[in-house]
Amino acid sequence: MKEFFSEIRGAIFATLVLAVVCCGLYPLIVFGISQALFRDKANGSLIVDRDGIVRGSKLLGQGFADAKYFHPRPSAAGNGYDASNSGGSNLGPTSQKLNDAIKDRVDAYRKENGLSEKDPVPADAVTASGSGLDPHISVRNAELQIPRVAKARGLSEKKLHELIEQNTEGRDLGLLGDPGVNVLTLNRALASVAARP
Repeated sequence: MKEFFSEIRGAIFATLVLAVVCCGLYPLIVFGISQALFRDKANGSLIVDRDGIVRGSKLLGQGFADAKYFHPRPSAAGNGYDASNSGGSNLGPTSQKLNDAIKDRVDAYRKENGLSEKDPVPADAVTASGSGLDPHISVRNAELQIPRVAKARGLSEKKLHELIEQNTEGRDLGLLGDPGVNVLTLNRALASVAARP
């Protein structure tokens, strides 16, 4: 019986030590390192305006529908860019519903951006991302939207090309994926340019 209580005491002690280390010290160390070395990323890559108001995150897309803004890719998350309901449509390549939706999106994209029926449309302009919250579009997608935004804002296309270039993020690790344009940061930069006298 004495040996049994000795084993229980050892198990309880080991549990308490592991609880302190794994549930207390380790998380504090990881938190401290992340705050010291990666503060912006560890806190959600938030976009904060001059007044200290959080306007979004560089990591999450937002819906923009007005002609004076660059439009993000479609979202299947809830009613669109709903972070609490993130996810894709789960429709496969043989789904007639998906094919019909893509055809409708292609027609709408061509119409709103003044493209002919033969002009190719970037895939990211008509398909949702896996999360439904992707903040990036392809450089080509952004460039095809320039005439519409320039007309709606009264800005030169050259200025819009510059803004796209400034808000284009390169390949991951310099070689993975394609460069992408963060729509939220691009539209914020666009709004600040348009606000200047």
